[in-house]
Amino acid sequence: MMKMKRYAIYYAPPEGRFAEAAALWLGRDLARGIDVAQPERAAIALEPATRTPRKYGFHATIKAPFRLASGQSPDDLAEALAALTGQLAPVTLDGLRFERMAGRFLALRPEGDIAPLNALAAEVVKQLEPQRAPLSAAEIARRSPERLSPRQRDLLERFGYPYVLEEFRFHLTLSGDLDATGLSVLEAAARDWFGPVLPAPFIIHDLCLCGEDEAGQFHLLSRHELTG
Repeated sequence: MMKMKRYAIYYAPPEGRFAEAAALWLGRDLARGIDVAQPERAAIALEPATRTPRKYGFHATIKAPFRLASGQSPDDLAEALAALTGQLAPVTLDGLRFERMAGRFLALRPEGDIAPLNALAAEVVKQLEPQRAPLSAAEIARRSPERLSPRQRDLLERFGYPYVLEEFRFHLTLSGDLDATGLSVLEAAARDWFGPVLPAPFIIHDLCLCGEDEAGQFHLLSRHELTG
């Protein structure tokens, strides 16, 4: 498997209309690891509005990007993820809705009973900890721990990311930070673009092992079906 500087466990939609629309919206195809031409939207310039999430590709974070622990290889991580997804069941939700996260950026959030989804994410975070290297001092500083709650700081120290377990909020990011006016314009464009392709029900059949290359771009390395 291709060696990357960091790895992550993401949900990314399988091949189909939803995945294709999302790749065009962000300007990057995560599965192919390439940039793609974005559609022209009369009301908003998509390129600057989506620049921040573009390098990650369209995804929802399950286990945030991490460096491999000493003695662990990319193949070891892939095998651990495959073993874990063989024990975890698919998750079915009613659908997806648009939400302005923290009033700063636009995302798609799940509708329906999210308890099974949260439980799935928690298991992935906890069970793959042996594969994660501890955060460096610089990595901790980049998370601005002084702005986190005491519980979030504890989660950052324990799992390398503050938004896990009860702090987890599954979301598929559609933009970078925008002001209120920009969010309103972008949301209208997104509703028009994604309306015909949003899945209902929304089913998570698999999880993706993704990697960050030396240029900071993310690639889908392998899919792992949930068969538990």
